[in-house]
Amino acid sequence: KGFIIGGVCTGKTALSKLFGKIFTRTAREKGYNVSYVHVNCHRNRTLYNIIYDVARQLALPIPSRGLSAKEMFDALLVFLDELDQYVIVALDEFHYFASLSQSDAVYFLARTYEAYEGSKRINFVFIASDTSKLAFLDPVTEGYLLRHVIKLQPYTSAQLHDVLKYRASIAFFEGVYDDEVLKAIADYEGVDKGGGGNARHALEALLLAGDLAEKDGARRITIEHVRRSLASLSREIVSVSEFIKHSSLHELLVLLAIIKLLRRSGVREVKIGDVEEEYRSICEYYGEIPRKHTQIYEYIQSLSRAGVISAHPSGKGHRGRSTMVSVDYGPLDVLENYVVETIKKRRELGL
Repeated sequence: KGFIIGGVCTGKTALSKLFGKIFTRTAREKGYNVSYVHVNCHRNRTLYNIIYDVARQLALPIPSRGLSAKEMFDALLVFLDELDQYVIVALDEFHYFASLSQSDAVYFLARTYEAYEGSKRINFVFIASDTSKLAFLDPVTEGYLLRHVIKLQPYTSAQLHDVLKYRASIAFFEGVYDDEVLKAIADYEGVDKGGGGNARHALEALLLAGDLAEKDGARRITIEHVRRSLASLSREIVSVSEFIKHSSLHELLVLLAIIKLLRRSGVREVKIGDVEEEYRSICEYYGEIPRKHTQIYEYIQSLSRAGVISAHPSGKGHRGRSTMVSVDYGPLDVLENYVVETIKKRRELGL
């Protein structure tokens, strides 16, 4: 097993998938039946869901009900033995699963290779943003997980320039942009130039610059389009966009309620009770049945763990005990538009 660690948009997922592609191809050339499976732990938040998703991606006929996680894992191993098949399972956003699950579930995954005798049919690649999010684990489990670590650093300006050059050649017609446009974005975002080294932010900036040029009726993307693009993008919003994209519909509705309340009130933080009232109004607008208080609280905790919002118990100056919620980045109007568009797409797809 291995552990890939790196900040937001440093290429962790891309590296893992490329490794899986190359490794499985090489193994098959040598006569081994090896598959690579990529599991998102934000979408699959329990041990049961992770194991079932692995079986689903491998098209193994394991029932989705009636088995415990351990029984399903044993059934998975039986099928792999019968097929003489090996699997590399990448668990992306593993810190999210670890923070929600009991330590036994994390320990089960960490020790699978050593615990099961015979052929080692399943191997894991764990992916997380940083090791501090695993600090709550006991030393033994943490030691097993972090035995083999690959740490990815933020992108430099030169590295981002290479990424932008490749992606621009695919996305745009020839002659629509020049190298100065790419260099301006790379220098703005490169970690060696004072930026965050975030590849997604750089690509979002390039895409938006192209959209602005198209709206202006321009034949080429100019430096001015880049300036306008960078001015309207928030690094923080781009950083949380991946979590927002995979959030459930009602998580998004709760987030929208928080944003609307903060924008309307002009205060730094709002009470969870006020968020619930706003959430119910938004549900009525969208024709959705609102969730109960306990579920709303879970949504807020989930958003807080992911860094999308901040949540803490109220202190002095507030009557009674409540949870205070805030969004510590912005601009909020840009974030609201992004969430509304995500909700619209989610509803169109019936998700």
